[in-house]
Amino acid sequence: MADTLSTIVDTAAAVADTVSSAAAAVVETVTEAAAPVAAAVEAAPAAAAEAAPTVGDAIFMTENIWIMISAMLVFIMGLGFACVESGLCRAKSASNICFKNIAVPAIGISVYALLGFGLMYPGEFNGWLGFAGFGIGDWLNPANFTASYNGHFSLFTDWLFQAMFAATAATIVSGAVAERIKLSSFLVFTFFYVAFVYPVVGSWVWGGGWLSNFAGFGAEGFHDLAGSELVHSVGGWGALAGVLILGPRIGKYVNGKAHAIPAHNVPLATIGVFILWFGWWGFNGGSALSGNPFDTSLILVTTNLAAVAGIITATATSWIIAKKPDATMALNGCLAGLVAITAPADTVSPLSAWIIGAIGGVIVVLAVYMFEKLRLDDPVGALSVHLVNGIWGTLAVGIFDYTGRFNVATQALGVVAYAIPCFLAACLIFIVIKKTMGLRVSEKEELKGLDLAEHGQESYGGFQIFSNT
Repeated sequence: MADTLSTIVDTAAAVADTVSSAAAAVVETVTEAAAPVAAAVEAAPAAAAEAAPTVGDAIFMTENIWIMISAMLVFIMGLGFACVESGLCRAKSASNICFKNIAVPAIGISVYALLGFGLMYPGEFNGWLGFAGFGIGDWLNPANFTASYNGHFSLFTDWLFQAMFAATAATIVSGAVAERIKLSSFLVFTFFYVAFVYPVVGSWVWGGGWLSNFAGFGAEGFHDLAGSELVHSVGGWGALAGVLILGPRIGKYVNGKAHAIPAHNVPLATIGVFILWFGWWGFNGGSALSGNPFDTSLILVTTNLAAVAGIITATATSWIIAKKPDATMALNGCLAGLVAITAPADTVSPLSAWIIGAIGGVIVVLAVYMFEKLRLDDPVGALSVHLVNGIWGTLAVGIFDYTGRFNVATQALGVVAYAIPCFLAACLIFIVIKKTMGLRVSEKEELKGLDLAEHGQESYGGFQIFSNT
């Protein structure tokens, strides 16, 4: 009995030792297996913090998205220009005008990608002329798609927004020379003006050139937020050169007196103005190059106040002069206010913006009559809207600036600095084209209308156009 009990005790002890050893082995195995998991859990907060977007990343993303949306708004302005120009001209040339307005961005964006961007943003240069190279910058460099490129947006965002502006400058010329310029000649002009003239003079301010930091009159340089001068006046000087060299349309001046050539579709022009007005939200708002709510909202407020003021005063002025409210003057008054506020939108108060637009509305009506007296045939009022009010808006920066950073003298210098080279360059391009390939369609083609003469098709096939013009 004692031996049996002893055997049981010894067996139990052996089993206990075996179980203890097995348990120890299991614990050791589990501990080893759990070590990487524990380490991962411990490191997870740090890794998550590193991977999570920072406030800076969120701002960078927001600003890129806003500028890309603004680029889309500027792009759709091409449709607005097509509607305004074709509506204000005669039916027999409407398709020709629409064709030019789709050809301009095709050529303009292409040459801006090839040449213009490198000329307009050359990096370090002498302040007058520089070239960063062909193509869209260093697009293979990953750093150019992070905040290190500019702090606010990436290379492609930058290029996309600026390319839309480049196409606009030539579009302004299109309306002024409508109904008598050869299509091929206009397309050649567009190529050279957008490839060389616009980007070179644009580099003087937006590319960090000599005007951007000019302090000769005590200001902090020349200021133009979105292009009263750099886009609208640059296009306006090109338009003036074209109007002078082409001459008026047949029948515009009879026995020394101006003969009205009415718009064929005012409703279409009205739609165009609304599209342009909508696009201006991106044209000016995106030019802040920032998603800062204060900067952007102020710009949008001043932009819209100037537009409505221009409508009111242009309507009133035309009513006083012609004894009836002219719908086309109201439309151009809206555009005049928008052009005028394009330079100072970020540096003036809302009240000042309304005043700037109101003055622009008066100016555009008076300018239309002035150019008519000077026998300068501008079918859509491009000179009055873009050239004259572009100059007014540029000067308004120095008059109404609430920041104290800019003055009229520096702004006036900028007006002259852009007027001379742009006008002379446009004249040179038009004259060379005239001498080589011809600039104006024949009298027979002009009377027939450019739709049939240039394209062999009508804008309103199957409809009788009741018009004596």
